[in-house]
Amino acid sequence: MKDLLANFRIFLEVERNVSGHTRRAYLTDIKEYDGFLKSQQNHRRRKALQDAGPEAVRGYLAFLYGRRLKKVSINRKISSLRAFYTYLLRTGAVKSNPMTGIRALKMGKHMPTFLSVDEALELLKAGVKRVDREGLRDQAMLELFYSSGLRLSELAGLNTDDVNFAQGLVKLRGKGRKERIVPVGSPALEALGRYLDASQGIRKERVSGGPLFLNSRGGRITSRSIARIVDAAAMRSGIGRKISPHALRHSFATHLLNAGADLRSIQEMLGHENLSTTQKYTAVNISRLMEVYDKAHPRARTGREEN
Repeated sequence: MKDLLANFRIFLEVERNVSGHTRRAYLTDIKEYDGFLKSQQNHRRRKALQDAGPEAVRGYLAFLYGRRLKKVSINRKISSLRAFYTYLLRTGAVKSNPMTGIRALKMGKHMPTFLSVDEALELLKAGVKRVDREGLRDQAMLELFYSSGLRLSELAGLNTDDVNFAQGLVKLRGKGRKERIVPVGSPALEALGRYLDASQGIRKERVSGGPLFLNSRGGRITSRSIARIVDAAAMRSGIGRKISPHALRHSFATHLLNAGADLRSIQEMLGHENLSTTQKYTAVNISRLMEVYDKAHPRARTGREEN
């Protein structure tokens, strides 16, 4: 089991090019699945993973349903199993794929959580909790989130030489290690400059390279720590609700769309492979327009009720 998971991890890293976070999640899912199989009397303990057929997978999914897991969590585990058995089939460890015919659960339409422009500005102001090194770092991270629509993992993975101050650009490594270059606004660049000046004393790479955002010991800051920083800033801002780092990415896209940016450009900046992924922001924009219409037009609600 240990060797099998180690080889699967290499497969995910080298051939699938998945992020470290996804690798850890997939491996955890497979271990949980293995534990479930070993708890069933009709499976041999030694090679439960290789021996499991479609009925075992369906039994596991039924077990997950019984635990009332969210659909998104179950779908993630289905993805983990699909990747795992694809690997086993390629290596000859299994002769057939028990995931054949297993489909992901249909997800309901999810409207992205985003901030209004005023709320975003309040959050950025709340980020300035102090002017020491860590305070300047937190402010720079918040500014960059909102300025360029980064994913959490992309922000954590930035290096100092990924930022081009002269041209106002930042190079990102997104899902599947695909690189893209996006613009950065002046306030974010200024905040980054102040933070870099303040953090030179703890940087191991004095010239270039190395992590952009550091923890208190001079190592790369983790995604979990960044999420806590965003949450703390949201609490200080008085917004009155919990804000995730992804909400800043959604706000970036929604505000661009509301200001007239075309969907293709937003797709490029967000790093979405398919335009359909970006089109959810159009739904956000339409919802906003309908709200304005209902509040402003004297016959709006009456007309809707008559239809």
